[in-house]
Amino acid sequence: MPKVLIADKLSPRAVDIFRSRGVEVEVKTGLKEPELIAAIDGYDGLAVRSATKVTAGVLAAAKSLKVVGRAGIGVDNIDLSAATARGIVVMNTPYGNAVTTAEHAIAMMFALARQIPQADRSTQAGKWEKNKFMGVELTNKTLGIIGCGNIGSIVADRARGLHMKVIAHDPFLLPERAASLNVERVELDELFRRADFITLHVPLTNETRALVNRDTIAQMKSGVRIVNCARGGLVDEAALREALDSGKVAGAAFDVFEVEPAKDCALFGQENFVATPHLGASTAEAQENVALQVAEQIADFLLTGAIVNAVNTASISPEQAPVLKPYMSLAEQLGSFLGQLADAAPAEIIVEYAGQAADLDTRPLTAVILQGLLRRSLETVNMVNAPQIARERGIQVREHKTEQAHGYQTFIGVTVASEDRNRFVAGTLFGGQQPRIVQVLDIPVEAELGPHMLYVRNHDKPGFIGRLGRTLGDAGINIATFHLGRARPGGEAIALIQVDQALPPALVEQIQKLPNMIKARALTF
Repeated sequence: MPKVLIADKLSPRAVDIFRSRGVEVEVKTGLKEPELIAAIDGYDGLAVRSATKVTAGVLAAAKSLKVVGRAGIGVDNIDLSAATARGIVVMNTPYGNAVTTAEHAIAMMFALARQIPQADRSTQAGKWEKNKFMGVELTNKTLGIIGCGNIGSIVADRARGLHMKVIAHDPFLLPERAASLNVERVELDELFRRADFITLHVPLTNETRALVNRDTIAQMKSGVRIVNCARGGLVDEAALREALDSGKVAGAAFDVFEVEPAKDCALFGQENFVATPHLGASTAEAQENVALQVAEQIADFLLTGAIVNAVNTASISPEQAPVLKPYMSLAEQLGSFLGQLADAAPAEIIVEYAGQAADLDTRPLTAVILQGLLRRSLETVNMVNAPQIARERGIQVREHKTEQAHGYQTFIGVTVASEDRNRFVAGTLFGGQQPRIVQVLDIPVEAELGPHMLYVRNHDKPGFIGRLGRTLGDAGINIATFHLGRARPGGEAIALIQVDQALPPALVEQIQKLPNMIKARALTF
């Protein structure tokens, strides 16, 4: 039975979901890093919010860990590089708190426009400074949205309802999507020049860190107002403080900060600055939604292999998982086949998907091919870390899709280019479920792979098969299946032989010395 640790406070219904799905679950919240390191071994899954730091040290101690689920969007508290290197899937729940966060951004805009927090403090202090708090309308103002994904698009919708003109910068925002949202796509420098209000909705990456800085603030309108409910670090806080002091920026409202909890921030104390303590997702509805979603996602992965909302590997929905399962088996066999035959490190891998296979999301299949290929030398490789390992080793990976399936309904072919030679293997699914090898090099051969196989490449000469069979028989090796193929009479031939037990290295060496033998190799699947 899979076992999951909940390390941050989640809805009790999340525990119910795990248990109803047959997953053992324990709740241990508030653990410091040394305590989590001491406790984590033996768990298959870990569920967290933002409080728990899933460091490289924690991941190194988690010998059984397969998945980390973040109840929320940001995964800054999880060492993604370390998780990926160890083959651990990291998931988030990007949709459960999208509306809540978008509404908070809109609320912050209103707070800035009408100076509501400042007016509240003044009024409750017994003052009646009606003339001091002159605000501005949102109607007809230009809102610049940086990052028009799930949350940004909701902000755009709400802003259009307030009769704001919305411009957006997002490299992934397609023209059709922009048109459906009724927003104008612009480059970032144009957004800075035109916007009366700017709201940030992008993740924190090397490219987005300090996106708002002295140089970009200089491009903005005087009197601009800036909202950040996304991630701390997107704004250079010292540079923004200077702009607030000078009046270049009329106001700013932040829910997130470079250092959290934010105790001593350069922005604090500025009268035209509004701050909230990372409340973007803090509604009862959002907390419930993300807790239930992360529980379902972790349970689905541990029980069915479905990967939903993964941030470090290709996702496989619960609906896709049963469809992809036989393809995954075939892909792993193809990669493993070539990995066991190769004598030199691969330089390039080309995967051809044809027929029905070409209609699938092939990213997880290619990852599994890499997994099989690299497993010969790396025991800890899996579909999560295989693409990263391939990149680190300088292996080029290319995919090619075509409708022409070489006479089969579905077809996957893999070419591995190495310094010594190119190797090719292809397979299909019989009945849509059973993996079969259908080509090795340029030789057609139909074979089902078993746990113990003997691969033979030889010159097609009379008597060879008899000598090979006698050699196996004399060694007490029983043949389960025997599959043959050849390019032409008298040319090279292939044999894939399934046997009932592992082949001793000395026997494989003896087979290699048979007349007309080119190569003999014991394979395991």
